[in-house]
Formats: sequence, C-alpha cells, structure tokens
Amino acid sequence: MEIKVAVDDSQNHDEQTLPLLRNMNVPEAERKNLVQKAINQTFQSTAHLANLLPTGTVLAFQLLSPIFSNEGDCDPVSKIMTAGLVALCCISCFLLSFTDSFRDNKGNVCYGFATFRGLWVIDGSTTLPPELAAQYRLRFIDLMHAFVSILVFAAISLFDQNVVSCFFPSPSDETQEILTALPVGIGVICSMLFVAFPTQRHGIGFPLSAN
Repeated sequence: MEIKVAVDDSQNHDEQTLPLLRNMNVPEAERKNLVQKAINQTFQSTAHLANLLPTGTVLAFQLLSPIFSNEGDCDPVSKIMTAGLVALCCISCFLLSFTDSFRDNKGNVCYGFATFRGLWVIDGSTTLPPELAAQYRLRFIDLMHAFVSILVFAAISLFDQNVVSCFFPSPSDETQEILTALPVGIGVICSMLFVAFPTQRHGIGFPLSAN
C-alpha cells in the first residue's frame, strides 16, 4: 500500500515569485535629492568656516540671530536689528583680526592690538621691550585677513536660515541658486587664501599659541 504525501507548491511558488531585496526599487522618499545634499554641504561648510572666525563673535551671532530676526519672520524693526547684528559681527571679525597674544614671565596670557609700531597691550598689566614688540607690528597680511574675515562671516550669515528668511522671505529660483552657491564659493576661495597666506597671530577668540 502506497501513501502519497501531497506537497503544497503554492507557498514555494509564492516565495519564488517574490523579488529579491537587491532588485526592489528604493522609495523615492529615501533618496537624497539635490536640496538635501545642498543642506548637508551647507552644514559642513559652516563648520569649516566657523574655525576661521573668532569663536565669541560666531557664538553671539548664532544665539542672537533667531531672536533679532524673530526666527526669520521679520517686520521692519526686526529687519533693521538683524542687519545691525550682522554689521556689528562683521566689525568684530575685522577688529579682532588685529589682536594678538603672548605670555608674560609668569605664564599669563596677555592680549593686545597690533599697531605699526608694535603690540599695544590692552590691559596694561605688562609691557614688551621695543625689540620684542616690533615682532608684533601690523603687516599687510593682517589687512588681507581682516577683509577676508568679513567675507567669511558674510558667508556664515548666508548659511543662517533665519537671516535668509528675514531678507529673502520668498526668493525666486535664481535667487535661491545664488543663496546656495555663493556662500560655498566664498568659503572655498577664502579657505584657500587662509591656507596659502596663513597668519601667525593668536588673537582674541582664536586658539592660543603654545608659546
């Protein structure tokens, strides 16, 4: 007597008809579009550019920009306040480019402004010999770094969505392309200038020198 076992091929048939995972189409929502890539590049560029500016100025701007701009929803008063904040931060970046620091005999860090004659110590707690102060005198590269710092901060402000929404609430497609590409271009060019013409100063808001 033979016993026949019926095999249900329907399940195997269903498993064979299921597409493999590698052949499945990735949903469009999970793909990175150009806008997402631009935002990612914006965040990375902002982090790199911020290293070239005084940390206190950048921190103050990041804290005050959403307050002054009302999180991008600007009225005439908040627009003036936001423009004033950007202008003051640019002036701060410009002036702090002329500061420098040194360590006195006790190892304390002293800050001063670079002049054509040498370093003018801000707090007046110590003085430098004329021959040593002459090493800190103002040079042409300091002026170049000061102007480039203004451009870098302008790029930082264009990266800030609150500032952009304040001055350009409904930008056209051409304006949006400029607002996306211009800060990146400024960042690349200014970074190349900083690398090609480095500064030896360690002023207020910049990393301290080991010496």
